[in-house]
Amino acid sequence: MKNRIVRGIAGTFILISLILAIYVNINWLWFTGFVGANLLQSSITHWCLMDKILAKFGVTDELKPGQKC
Repeated sequence: MKNRIVRGIAGTFILISLILAIYVNINWLWFTGFVGANLLQSSITHWCLMDKILAKFGVTDELKPGQKC
């Protein structure tokens, strides 16, 4: 569950920053690059800040009885 949320948040950030780059200011592409760099870093080091933040909110990777993925 946590991995789906992390990917959803990253995808949302990327799409929002692309829209902002088109309609507001091209410098929003720096934010897109930042999100991409963090995704790459987390795939190499297996450490993700958003993972830690979600854990503080009680989100786990375990499924509860009767819950579908």
